[in-house]
Amino acid sequence: MGRRDRVVWENILITGLAAEGKALAFIDGKALFVPQAIPGDVVDVEVMHRKKSYMEGRLLHLRQPSPDRIRPFCNHFGTCGGCKWQALPYDLQLKWKQQQIYDQLTRIGKLELPPMMPILGSEKTRAYRNKLEFTFSNSCWVSREDFEAPGGKDLTKQNALGFHVGGFFDKVLDVEHCYLQPEPSNDIRLSVKAFAMERAYPFFDLRAQTGFLRTLMIRTASTGELMVVVAFAYEDKTKREALLDHLMERFPSIHSLMYVINGKRNDSWEGLEVLPYQGPPFIMEQMESLRFKLGPKSFYQTNSNQAYRLYSVIRDFAELTGNELVYDLYTGIGSIALFLSPYAQEVIGIEYVAEAVENARENADINGITNSRFYAGDMRKVLDDDFIGQHGKPDLMVLDPPRAGMHPDVVETILEAAPARIVYVSCNPATQARDVQMLSGQYLVKAVQPVDMFPHTHHVENVLLLHKK
Repeated sequence: MGRRDRVVWENILITGLAAEGKALAFIDGKALFVPQAIPGDVVDVEVMHRKKSYMEGRLLHLRQPSPDRIRPFCNHFGTCGGCKWQALPYDLQLKWKQQQIYDQLTRIGKLELPPMMPILGSEKTRAYRNKLEFTFSNSCWVSREDFEAPGGKDLTKQNALGFHVGGFFDKVLDVEHCYLQPEPSNDIRLSVKAFAMERAYPFFDLRAQTGFLRTLMIRTASTGELMVVVAFAYEDKTKREALLDHLMERFPSIHSLMYVINGKRNDSWEGLEVLPYQGPPFIMEQMESLRFKLGPKSFYQTNSNQAYRLYSVIRDFAELTGNELVYDLYTGIGSIALFLSPYAQEVIGIEYVAEAVENARENADINGITNSRFYAGDMRKVLDDDFIGQHGKPDLMVLDPPRAGMHPDVVETILEAAPARIVYVSCNPATQARDVQMLSGQYLVKAVQPVDMFPHTHHVENVLLLHKK
């Protein structure tokens, strides 16, 4: 749709929230998705994309705010890609997340559900994340108003350290203050940027693939330990050490200071060695009496407090008596497997990332857990009839796949293994619904427990308990 075909709809009532957290309205029976609006708003919308069954629009003007609308607490709201539901009170965020799960499970999965348990909200709605990653860029994002002002185009050539702006891979929003992670996260980011600016360190150019500074990761733990990792595009020992020494001097609370040289065309650290500069190459996380070692590449739930509530739900749903063989698929660093191990006879974890499996084995040793075993490899290839024949048929399977869900071959193997119970944890109710629909010939959904891990976003975690028919 070109600018000459511009279509603007006025006085549109927003009636709900839909996929990806976008607001929903209907025009002549066709769905219209609008970011940054909430139910009850009356808005003017410019249609940006038109499909057969739906349209996507841009909020032009808020004519009448919803009676539920509240003022966003972050100055970056509307530009930053995160925390898009700040204008919606938290109790209503939880309501819509619960509705989203019900809709996905019944519409996509066509599943018969027991009464859903109320969603478990996060006690912390700010400063709840234990990990953030920021990007250096020599191409700062500016608003349309600033860009069109005199000298506005020059602002785009300034350096930025912050988050990518949706739809623009090469544009980064320069973050003044982020409410997602506890301090000293903001102090560290601002100090790194000021140090680099004063010394004219080249920020990365995402288009030309030039520049020195690439990314900054800040990781905190419930134990109070702090990890910082700086990614450089190439080695410059003098500049690198000056920046890292500055961090050591300015922030003595950093437990683990590390760096990585990333000359690839993307920000992934896969295949790259992350090197310690000061302190150990890990921090420690704790849950009940368990301690987990987290390295720079380790996956761990980003909301530590809610991770404990999530794992407690899994443990309750597992209904373990101490005699069961448990398979934990997509085990990561083994946190769920080790959390369940005191209540089972044996726990077997399977994970694609070999480094994560090494972390899982190490975490088992740290906690003196001897009834767990971990295996690395592609789930489709590892979990087969021979594997189950060698290790035994599980009484319980715990599934915690990535957002894409499970491959049909894995689902078929689960059906052949036929555990009495399955606990399925998912950060994507749509793929969870699809997978459980494939299992529904042999399994019934006995319990549904949503858990909110990400306040002010549409993202939600959901736990299902399945019993064999």
